[in-house]
Amino acid sequence: MLTRDYKGADGIRLAALIFVALCLVPGGAHLASLLNKIDRAPEAYMTMQQAYNGWALFGIVIYGALLTTALHTILVRRQRGPFWLSLGAFLLIVLTQVIFWAFTYPANAVTSNWTVIPENFEGWRQQWEYSHAINAVLTFIAFVLLALSVIESRREDDAPLA
Repeated sequence: MLTRDYKGADGIRLAALIFVALCLVPGGAHLASLLNKIDRAPEAYMTMQQAYNGWALFGIVIYGALLTTALHTILVRRQRGPFWLSLGAFLLIVLTQVIFWAFTYPANAVTSNWTVIPENFEGWRQQWEYSHAINAVLTFIAFVLLALSVIESRREDDAPLA
């Protein structure tokens, strides 16, 4: 059972922080490249998109973030502040997946992973780019919430029991 005295608590905290931090890598890359790519001619844009081949493996990291933030939320469930912060982080990671599957993935599908220029190219490009940008911001906020939860839960763990 996961409680504040659980011997693996620090491992769960560390794993959650690592997985959410790793989720920042692709999101940050997409956000950083947005302004450089958004106005490129379709052919140039399609060439640039090939840099993302193989990035689907980051899905493993996302599942790790979902699992470990859920475990961390359970771990701190009796600590009011840390619980709400951790739950917020978990729900933001969930929201990034909702956005991915509702907006990003359909653009990947219609373009055959950016190997085919579709009709309404500009609409699909904007949908793909902005959904990634929003997810990068949400993931950053999730990381901050999780870090605050870890700090606060450790502070409470170290407090003397009444």
